[in-house]
Amino acid sequence: MTEENESKERGPIIACIPAYNEEKTIAKVVLKAKKYVDKVIVCDDGSTDMTAEIAEAMGAKVIRHERNKGYGAALASLFKAARGENASAMIILDADLQHNPDDIPKLLSPIIKGEADIVIGSRFLNGKEKLPRYRSLGIKVITKLTKRVSYKDITDAQSGFRAYSRKAIYSITPSEQGMGASTEILLKAKEQGLRIKEIPIEIKYDVEKPSTQNPILHGLDVMFTTLKQMSIRHPLLFYGIPGLILLFISLISALMMIHLFNTTRYFSLPLALVTTGFGIAGILFCSTALIIWILVSLIVELQRR
Repeated sequence: MTEENESKERGPIIACIPAYNEEKTIAKVVLKAKKYVDKVIVCDDGSTDMTAEIAEAMGAKVIRHERNKGYGAALASLFKAARGENASAMIILDADLQHNPDDIPKLLSPIIKGEADIVIGSRFLNGKEKLPRYRSLGIKVITKLTKRVSYKDITDAQSGFRAYSRKAIYSITPSEQGMGASTEILLKAKEQGLRIKEIPIEIKYDVEKPSTQNPILHGLDVMFTTLKQMSIRHPLLFYGIPGLILLFISLISALMMIHLFNTTRYFSLPLALVTTGFGIAGILFCSTALIIWILVSLIVELQRR
């Protein structure tokens, strides 16, 4: 069997590129990526410039969003497109040349060898990360949160330079619209029992195009998304424990109020308010934990049937 026939049988290896107003760099990224993959797909996420036209001219297949939906929405479209192409592997990289397309073989190698289902290009493995301090701190905080509910050994939960096996492509569909999709994917991968590996990479931060999103808003978006995903997957821990703590405080306050009234016949309004407020909050938290836990359990059960 020739190498071309083997490639058709196993399915193509596809480079997928989410892009938004990247006309200055998209041609270079597409041309470089084409050297290492069978096909390039670009998701033009509502660009107002010539991103889509240039990508098509360079030989990429282009998926167009009529409006800017966000990084996570672009990833969801690219995962769907990869499944439609029956891809055997997929590599995701940015359109602004922050990721070096020449690193594609390095990330794909563990996938092709069957050593991993997801390979992350980590900025922190080689000890040479050149991130601005505020970005480095934010990524490390998010990574620490993500590690609590996914893979314990990851170093870069926010890296967008990743390779996926066929199993991962068919197991995962991001639902988050924004940048939080990166951590959502890791949580879903852990649930599916997918194997993960990290490869050291370097990222360029001196690209021409400035960030289109305020870094503080970006960080908050990812942080809240991560917390939301954690709360859905571990509601008894996320809501139940705070609820029990609130109920315990309410109980202590109630005992103090009763003791004070029995000894002095003085009814303490502040203690009554603390008892009532913390009690109601505790009941709400515990109820929320049980409701979400039951709903998630039902959904999981239905998916297994």
